[in-house]
Amino acid sequence: MLSRLLVVATLALAAAAFAASPNAAAGAEAPAPPGGGSTAAALPPGNPVVARVNGVELHLSDVEAAQQALPPQAQKLALAQIYPLLLNRMIDGMLITQAAQKEHLEQSPEVQGRLKALEDRVIQQVYVEQLLKSAETEDALKAEYQKYLQENPPRDEVHARHILVKTEAEAQSIIDQLNKGADFVALAKKYSTDPGAAEGGDLGYFTRDEMVPAFAAAAFALQPGQYTKTPVKTEFGWHVILVVDRRQKPSPSFAEAREQVSRMLARDLIEAKVKALRKDAKVEAFGLDGKPLPANQE
Repeated sequence: MLSRLLVVATLALAAAAFAASPNAAAGAEAPAPPGGGSTAAALPPGNPVVARVNGVELHLSDVEAAQQALPPQAQKLALAQIYPLLLNRMIDGMLITQAAQKEHLEQSPEVQGRLKALEDRVIQQVYVEQLLKSAETEDALKAEYQKYLQENPPRDEVHARHILVKTEAEAQSIIDQLNKGADFVALAKKYSTDPGAAEGGDLGYFTRDEMVPAFAAAAFALQPGQYTKTPVKTEFGWHVILVVDRRQKPSPSFAEAREQVSRMLARDLIEAKVKALRKDAKVEAFGLDGKPLPANQE
């Protein structure tokens, strides 16, 4: 059993070696097989032995597991596309493992400690995965979505344009021109130093907390069609602001918020489980000075 654990542990080493290989990036751009055939079709059925290293077998499932430890770009590739290079790295890792076993490193306190820590992490991960799999139902997600809507009510947004200049005098001159009927978009294109000047200073919709306080206060004090009658100073310079529209920021649909809601539900489920486990457990914690720490107040 220990031997097999050490074999599995070498997969991460093989994956790391593959990722660091100069050929790994080239594998991501490897051409398709002749005739346009799918590389996935080259994979044999079942879980065959793909290598024997001094009698120890590596299976196709081991290679597939090693691929999942690669960077995301390599994980998306067809396995057949990177198979020879990855398999060779796994064989190298197996040889290193066997060399270490000859020195009985698997019996060393350091290896035993790391294996125990790894085992604990894997057990924790699987326990949490099983908890979430059984509890994260469609009804639970929809209930969490309603909670999300209650905690995140619609917020006011404004759609604004602005003209950014270096001095207060320049900003006041622009306001004087607006007072005489000049077109805001044309003035923004002519005078603004902001990168959005070519689009007439259009900032799109934003909430109050998405802008610096002075800018937000001035913008949210205006109604659609109104512009600031005095220059607005921020750390970026002097602004003249025109509000185009006001609205409430629409709440995301269930489909749009599903990923975030799933994370929220997972957090709530894990917190509830840990709270229940703590309630039924006898926990003694000590400070760095060796003195008992106060019990957690749940």
